Amino acid sequence: MTRIPRAVWDAGVLRPVRPDRAVRLPLQYVRYGATPGTVEAMAALRFPDRTAVLDDRGALTHRELEDRVAALATALRARVGQDDRVGVLCRNHRGFLEAVLAASRLGNDVVLLNTDFSARQLGEVAAREGVGLLVHDQEFDGVADESGFAGRRVHAWRDDPDGKHESIDELVAATAAEPHKPPRTSRVVIMTSGTTGTPKGARHDLGPAMLLPAGITHMMRVPLRSGAPIAVAPPLFHLLGMAYGFAGLALGMPLILTRRFDAARLLRLMAEHDAAALVAVPVMLDRLLDVPDGPRPASLRAVVCGGAALQPHLSERFMDAFGDVLVNIYGATETGWATIATPADLRAAPGTVGRPSLGITIRILDEDGEELPPGEVGEIYTGGGLRFTGYTGGGSKRVRDGLTGSGDLGHVDADGRLFIDGRADDMIVSGGENVFPGEVEDLLAAHPDIAEVTVRGVDDDDFGRRLAAWIVPRDGASVTEDAVKAHVRDHLARYKVPRDVHFVRELPRTSTGKIRARDLT
Repeated sequence: MTRIPRAVWDAGVLRPVRPDRAVRLPLQYVRYGATPGTVEAMAALRFPDRTAVLDDRGALTHRELEDRVAALATALRARVGQDDRVGVLCRNHRGFLEAVLAASRLGNDVVLLNTDFSARQLGEVAAREGVGLLVHDQEFDGVADESGFAGRRVHAWRDDPDGKHESIDELVAATAAEPHKPPRTSRVVIMTSGTTGTPKGARHDLGPAMLLPAGITHMMRVPLRSGAPIAVAPPLFHLLGMAYGFAGLALGMPLILTRRFDAARLLRLMAEHDAAALVAVPVMLDRLLDVPDGPRPASLRAVVCGGAALQPHLSERFMDAFGDVLVNIYGATETGWATIATPADLRAAPGTVGRPSLGITIRILDEDGEELPPGEVGEIYTGGGLRFTGYTGGGSKRVRDGLTGSGDLGHVDADGRLFIDGRADDMIVSGGENVFPGEVEDLLAAHPDIAEVTVRGVDDDDFGRRLAAWIVPRDGASVTEDAVKAHVRDHLARYKVPRDVHFVRELPRTSTGKIRARDLT
């Protein structure tokens, strides 16, 4: 048990606070509840002069951020109905943070919207979620205009100073902050990935009893340190980016944010600011490795990866180049984080997503709900952590004995490490055999002539379903369909050989790096 207080101390959570500020810390929770707004209110008391954000417009201290958020919350109060939700459609910058922090202090629910949304998707989601105020970047004017959204709009980021809507900067400059106690506690609604259809909103009940075990586990396994800069590359509207963004604020870690991911620029920024941590999705790690002669920041102590499958060859390549700093996180928008794989886990068992966090239960169940032994594949069920309370449009996940189904298939090894074998709806039965596309995908991804690959099941008149592979060859490679099939045949059973091999210039991806299955042709 001595590891827990040591981890908490090392993270800098227990550093002394001036007495007059210390007595005000719990009052922030009493006022706003378990919300992002509370996180920054407390951080501003603890670290007023520390840099909070480093983005494309420069730096903001926590004091400056707090002043802006307080003024913005006052301004928005007159612009949003008590029962309306606030939609946030922004890239990674201070405006995203300010909008979420301010809205959450009003008691209005905040809906995080995907910047990849089409006008139709934006209109459907905004109507379904009851969005009455939309805070968005100016670049999304056209999408918002065509969506049919009829509520009020505020610009979070402008490239053209003559915008047709009010901006956060204008509201902050024109408003004197007023104290306010919300009538209820705000909730943040996060959209599911939506790789095969219109995304759904996932809601959770949060509280210290749920968040504390996850926080302690991260302190024990992920060396994040108060005051050390952290680069958050995934979109802040995604669970991975949002969680680490607000965790960084809570720890007084300057957030390095860029509106668009550029691997070479991100490496330069991390080196310039002595970043100690990076949060990324797997495809971003691959892009960082592809930067010719890119800097390898000596200050880097932790690289947190999640949001999509981290293939074994990629984790090994990355640690060979950047050192044993890689951490793999597994979870879902609905269920939150479930497991963490440390660098030692990834070296000992490439492909693992690690062991459960404190307070988390993991079970591998068969179709009848019976627990399977190590090595056998079944659906992953989780319990503890974030309590998923259903989708905002109705519906929920399957629950067995208090555990929530993830929809993922996986297995555990003899040491209790979890491995993901694919989505339950990805498994196909071909000629009477169960086939997991992920196994074939991992094999092909390690091929020296293949830059990117995805393997999926497609309909087949004779076999019911068959495997198909979409491959992006490496520059200068001359890999052929026959060579691909022979490679799989040499390493796996014959029924796992893809019947179709498509060579493409790029794979269609969401902004979080997942493959958009509906766009594969």
